[in-house]
Amino acid sequence: MEQVQVGDWLLLDEGDRVAADGAVVESLGLSLDESLLTGESLPVPRLEPGAPVRAGTLVAGGRGVVRVEAVGGATALGRLGSSLATLKAPPTRLQRQTRRLTQRLTVMALALCALLTALNGASSGDWPQALLAGLALALAVLPNEIPVVLSLFLALGALRLARGGVLARWPAAVESLGSATVLAVDKTGTLTENRMAVNALITWPELARWPELIGGSTAQEQLGEPFHPLLELAVLASRPNPVDAMEQAIVRLAQGQLQGTEHLHGDWPLEREYPLSPDLLVFSRLWRDPASGWQLAAKGAPEAVSELCHLAGPVAEAFLREADRLAAGGLRVLAVARGLQGLPQHLHPDGLKAGDLPPELLHDYLFEPLGLIGLADPLRADVPAAVARAQAAGVRVVMITGDGPTTARAIAEQAGLGAGAVLCGDQLDQLAPSELAAAAKEVNVFARVRPEQKLALVQALQAAGEVVAMGGDGVNDGPALRAADIGVAMGRRGTAVAREASDLVLLNDAFADLVEALAMGRRVYANLGRALAYTLAVHLPIAALGLIPLLVPGQPLLLLPVHIALLHLVIEPACTGAFEAQPGDPAQMRRPPRSLQAPCSERRPGAWP
Repeated sequence: MEQVQVGDWLLLDEGDRVAADGAVVESLGLSLDESLLTGESLPVPRLEPGAPVRAGTLVAGGRGVVRVEAVGGATALGRLGSSLATLKAPPTRLQRQTRRLTQRLTVMALALCALLTALNGASSGDWPQALLAGLALALAVLPNEIPVVLSLFLALGALRLARGGVLARWPAAVESLGSATVLAVDKTGTLTENRMAVNALITWPELARWPELIGGSTAQEQLGEPFHPLLELAVLASRPNPVDAMEQAIVRLAQGQLQGTEHLHGDWPLEREYPLSPDLLVFSRLWRDPASGWQLAAKGAPEAVSELCHLAGPVAEAFLREADRLAAGGLRVLAVARGLQGLPQHLHPDGLKAGDLPPELLHDYLFEPLGLIGLADPLRADVPAAVARAQAAGVRVVMITGDGPTTARAIAEQAGLGAGAVLCGDQLDQLAPSELAAAAKEVNVFARVRPEQKLALVQALQAAGEVVAMGGDGVNDGPALRAADIGVAMGRRGTAVAREASDLVLLNDAFADLVEALAMGRRVYANLGRALAYTLAVHLPIAALGLIPLLVPGQPLLLLPVHIALLHLVIEPACTGAFEAQPGDPAQMRRPPRSLQAPCSERRPGAWP
């Protein structure tokens, strides 16, 4: 906001968008959704005074006071925007090829025409006729209709992409995507839905599991009665109309599974809230139950809940071991606990009485654990098939994310990227440019990557000879989208910065549409190669007719320059439209991308087009 200045204090509450960079002065369970800047899909706690807060982030939970330290272009968000202005998208391969082709033909044609014109004029003495014949031959030889054909094909290709849900902001991007050798995509919002969901429930101490196969599909599996208290207390420990993605996932599951049961309590009055604190990562809420008097629900980090419930020895080890098993599957784990019946306290074992003031500290209560909840940002349903299709076409799919390596590896395996090595951002910092280029050619998953490192990875892939299509949706993806050979932004969840920096926008946010666009790009490129071959072939008879008056003295011009211009700029481009309508080869997505050195009209056995 324009009114915010350095030194101001911002009062942040749940759901607020942070307007400037600053440092925490006071935090009451403050947590921020920083996915637009860092790619981290989980809220990040900002509990300690002095903790950094960045413009553009969303307050996912709690409240806080922040002292402003940078505004406008001096913020991290502003610096990302400024970096976009320094980057220029490279010319596409087709642009480079056609530029070389036209330059060579132009030099050869002009030299030949000048020579023949001079010889004809000197031998016949009719210099006006010789010059007119030379001009006609030059028009016949020069490929002056190629820009028209290119514009026609790319415009029609962009129209076909738009009908399929892909908006081409720059028509030349259509053919670039068809020749891509690497699809480098962000995880959050691109491969995943950018929406947390409950993937697993485990009760304690029974260790009942839902679903029975942890990590399996929970979409249609009914929640059994043993899990109702666990989900009930998790909802009681969440805010109404939550902003936090994990609380939203818990509430969605409860509304779908507990609706119409006695386990939802929208009419209970809230007595007190105990936010997260630096020394106890547990959020708790105290409710007045009209039937039994009190209900105290808590959820938080498993280690903190274990401490809150005073678990020790083998019991604590077993509890945390179950949490570790969920975390190893790439899930974010929350533990749920409830206050003992009657809310006994350490100093008052008889419990909280009517009229008593609730204690100030959550540790004053006695708790018992109820179980564990595993949450994850789910993979989009169409991603595995789309990844397999891209790989069958010889296109590598590389995931670049700000999430941790465990989550990144789990998502990569689900998507079909394989179980290879995962490189983290701090490891990338230690690599020389040549080592980074070598790693970029071998590794398919990069985790804990900062925005400037995404840009470095794209440039390293390009330096290794790859044609890079970069997909993303956040502010943090902007520089990499601009630098890539083809930048692809998500249309629905994507930020304005990502869309502005991209060449293509996926209107439906579907990764499968990106792979379909790749197939469309190959089709456009193949048909364009046929059209260019036809265009160059048509030059031969026209050039032969233009050459006769220069070789045969006294022979009148068969085609005037205006006739040749009409043929090249109107009739030929109209005829090439027949090639644009050719359907794609069914086998084109089972062949590797074209060689970077291959001419656009190349034809060879087993190659495309």
